[in-house]
Amino acid sequence: MSKEFSTADFSSSRIVASLALVAFMSGLTIVTAYETTLPAIKANKAQTLRESVLKVLPGTATVRRLTWRNETLVAAETGPDSEEAIFEGVDAVKKVIGYAIPGAGPGFQDTIRLMYGYRPHDGRIIGLQILDSRETPGIGDKIFKDAEFRANFTNLAVAPTINVVKKGKKSAANEIDAITGATISSKAVARILNNSNELWLSRLPNIK
Repeated sequence: MSKEFSTADFSSSRIVASLALVAFMSGLTIVTAYETTLPAIKANKAQTLRESVLKVLPGTATVRRLTWRNETLVAAETGPDSEEAIFEGVDAVKKVIGYAIPGAGPGFQDTIRLMYGYRPHDGRIIGLQILDSRETPGIGDKIFKDAEFRANFTNLAVAPTINVVKKGKKSAANEIDAITGATISSKAVARILNNSNELWLSRLPNIK
């Protein structure tokens, strides 16, 4: 006995088929757009990264990407996105200025991502660049907008650890003045720096 299909069944089938086709075409469009724009996104990211290195390591003429592989610090121009890497800054006469080290950690609102310049011969941070932050506008965003706070990171000692003190109370080379009203964001920056130092400084060559 044959089964008869109603007009409603036929209409439903057409609707389902149409939706499936629309979903397929939408997915194809998204994938195509992603594949097309990916090289430009990567190039822009690389350019932004290089500009950050030059800002935190003034005087840099050549940048070399370094990564930790098989318990050894090696030069590697490229690597997977998940690979941790730092950047060596060299001046015009081939002298190592220092290392640009990335770091990330929780702030008051969301993850703070930064890069800082480290000078190995005297154990000092000589520059800081906030790469990504969603801290509270007008308060927490002063970690990258406030000139006085950023000045903390032009000659900051890292040993034994970086400490945050109340604004105006800084008395040691390893202390930074907190931002009034944004102590959590200030401490978050210090914590990120300390964690990155713990991870990377022992891996760096002993440069005099």
